[in-house]
Amino acid sequence: MREDGKIDYIEQPGGDLKVTKAFYQQAFGWTFQDWGDGYCDFHEGLDGGFSADAERVTKPVLILYAYDLEAMEAKVRAAGGRVVRPIFSFPGGRRFHFTDPAGNELAVWSED
Repeated sequence: MREDGKIDYIEQPGGDLKVTKAFYQQAFGWTFQDWGDGYCDFHEGLDGGFSADAERVTKPVLILYAYDLEAMEAKVRAAGGRVVRPIFSFPGGRRFHFTDPAGNELAVWSED
């Protein structure tokens, strides 16, 4: 069950997705769902995904959940977070990215 402000997903650079998926399948028995040629996700205790777009995903990003994305963005700003990528849509929902006071980049997503 999804909850406001809880870690819900982790997105990571995937490089060559064929090679990455083969590694995790062979080493850990993971299964994947492809979302086009450049993205796949997994559901292995903590849900996550790999992106082949090296310019978009350069390091792991923890993704939190929010029922009300706009309200959560306002809370992040009020607490001192800096929004580095405003709310945008993607297949399955919407999200925004922010940095915390230590400079860590995180994201918050919501279903449409």
